[in-house]
Amino acid sequence: MASEPQLAAVPRWTPSPRRRQDDDEADHKGAADMVSVLGASMRGTEGFPFGSGRSFQPPPFLPPAEAEQPSPEISVERSENDCVAFAVARETSSLRPPDQGVVLAWEDLWVSTAGAGGNRRRVPILCGLNGYARPGEVLAIMGPSGCGKSTLLDVLAGRLGSSVRQKGDILINGRRQKLAFGTSIRAIDGKHGDLVSWNAWIELQAYVTQDDVLMNTLTVREAVRYSAQLQLPSGMNAAAKRERAEETLREMGLEGAADTRIGGWAHKGISGGQRRRVSICMEILTRPALLFLDEPTSGLDSAASYHVVSRIARMARREGMTVVAAVHQPSTEVFGLFHGLCLLAYGKTVFFGPAADTNQFFARSGFPCPSLMNPSDHFLRTINKDFDKDIEVGLDGKTMTTSQAIDTLVNSYKSSVHLAKVMHQIEEIRANNEGCQLVKKEKQPTFLTQSWVLTKRSFVNMYRDLGYYWLRFAIYVALCLCVGTIYYDVGQTYGSIQARGSMLMFVAAFLTFMAIGGFPSFVEDMKIFGRERLNGHYGVASFVIANTLSSTPYLALISVVPGAIAYYLTGLQSSGEHFGYFAAVLFTTMMVVEGLMMIVASAVPDFLMGIITGAGVQGVMMLNGGFFRLPNDLPKPVWKYPMYYIAFHKYANQGFYKNEFLGLAFPKNNDQAGAGAVAMITGEEILKDYWQVQLRYSKWVDLAILVGMVVLYRVLFFVIVKLNEKMKPMVRRLRFRNVERHAISSGH
Repeated sequence: MASEPQLAAVPRWTPSPRRRQDDDEADHKGAADMVSVLGASMRGTEGFPFGSGRSFQPPPFLPPAEAEQPSPEISVERSENDCVAFAVARETSSLRPPDQGVVLAWEDLWVSTAGAGGNRRRVPILCGLNGYARPGEVLAIMGPSGCGKSTLLDVLAGRLGSSVRQKGDILINGRRQKLAFGTSIRAIDGKHGDLVSWNAWIELQAYVTQDDVLMNTLTVREAVRYSAQLQLPSGMNAAAKRERAEETLREMGLEGAADTRIGGWAHKGISGGQRRRVSICMEILTRPALLFLDEPTSGLDSAASYHVVSRIARMARREGMTVVAAVHQPSTEVFGLFHGLCLLAYGKTVFFGPAADTNQFFARSGFPCPSLMNPSDHFLRTINKDFDKDIEVGLDGKTMTTSQAIDTLVNSYKSSVHLAKVMHQIEEIRANNEGCQLVKKEKQPTFLTQSWVLTKRSFVNMYRDLGYYWLRFAIYVALCLCVGTIYYDVGQTYGSIQARGSMLMFVAAFLTFMAIGGFPSFVEDMKIFGRERLNGHYGVASFVIANTLSSTPYLALISVVPGAIAYYLTGLQSSGEHFGYFAAVLFTTMMVVEGLMMIVASAVPDFLMGIITGAGVQGVMMLNGGFFRLPNDLPKPVWKYPMYYIAFHKYANQGFYKNEFLGLAFPKNNDQAGAGAVAMITGEEILKDYWQVQLRYSKWVDLAILVGMVVLYRVLFFVIVKLNEKMKPMVRRLRFRNVERHAISSGH
């Protein structure tokens, strides 16, 4: 008789022991027991593949020696120079010195924005928030959509918009950070009153935004390696930087997709979840002291979300990093990885404290988590009033609306021991750390290194992006074939004077006008520049130089090949010098237009509005270029002075005309030729009388002026970006002082 088949061993789930309560919470034993019964889903998942759901349990794949270590704690030690150092306790493998951790705290934080429809009343977004984040820990910010999670991250990172007002204190290692905006953050040393520049603050942090702004033409490995070369210290050699990039790819599980292009509209690439992980990779290369993550699990499945968050949590413990993450709706396993939780409901704090204590808090407030339910689902369902017809049922069986449930939880938190602990911790941070120095990271790569890396990356992007230059090249070839065949072999008759001038004007005006076709691609580059600039990867000058150098070969190709087709089919002067000058002017004018569009992009970031704006500006310049209306006939106010001299078409047209007409002679028409007169007209006479060209200087001066305009437009772009960085914080500080004065006067 055949033996019965053996059943496969299947791991079974068994409940874990009940959690012990703190001594100071012993009077809540009845509610805690209820939590133990109703919140079983939080207490134990040892039989599941992802291990325990406890907040302080380390990831199960860590080495045993590391897994046995408890979560890091902050110890405060006073050195001989009376400066307190925050140290990450029980972490011996950290690469960051123990006195370089960043403790972030915020107290009585208010954020408001202008009311809609001309309403002058301010609409609050965040209402009196208090909290802190410590080295080696992951603080999760949770709440329903529109509750202020991203706004809180922006406030802490110093990225609030100009229309938003902020009140309250943000402390960095006990030092007060005042009125941050964009890239101009200033912190006040609480002891000495010294100003700390944005560069000192930006070195502390990295920010992964909700939107994955990546260079679509690069592969995953190329994107991370270029980022490593831009960010990692100059003391690291190239091999070490490559190894750091590969290590980070492995951490985020991207080895399988490392050689796949990121992809965009023209090329199918990696998935949305993989794009998310690439964005995280690029910001954790330097192991920043302070890491902000906005929706790090967006687009990821539950397993990928767990592994990504667990690796970030492990890195935070190992490197002494302070991690603050806005998370929408984590799974039970992901929730168990968070050390602290800041739960928001429409700008108000519902709970702040250890993530493991949230279930107890909700149960004591009358909203226990049902058995075997994801706690984060329960928390968010309880405080989401977008569907306020749904009602909550408390422990006493009474029904209430979601708004009433939120008010109950907010009031419960205000009277709880958790808020008292938060305020005590903030006071301790403020009292013990005045006068300490901010963290300094190792020296970044040199300006030349960053410019070279950016040039290589931009060159590769332009080569692979068909819409950047290659499509324009094909259209230029087609247009120049049209021009060459329409004006084919114009000859040297009197009628050819107008034909030559019209052909050269078309090249100077309309061919260069088409340089705006690459504006959408440049806007994408500007988005990447904005993200990397805010995270302190490199400066504005490096970006401008790299963009100029990388675009030069493509513009030269467009100038020479299509230009030669139009030039020689038309039958213009055939010497090499004349064609070389023609190609040089065409190349320079296209560089001028690209510089002009850079200025437009800095003011109008939307590519459709930018194209319309750039086309309008060029149209005005084209009208004043000296062809549609001769220079002497232009109205002198505005159009002759100064618009005629500002328009680059003036110098392009005059350079083309001098290059072509000087040295030629044309027969006069019948009306001009008298009896016995020489029936010829020289090129100098045509330039002076027909086209009203200034002959006081040579054609090379026109080319030199165009080259100067290329430099000037790029310098203007640099100045505009720098002014935006400097002026917006100043305007914001003035507005904030007015708000403070108004509040004080209202109080009296």
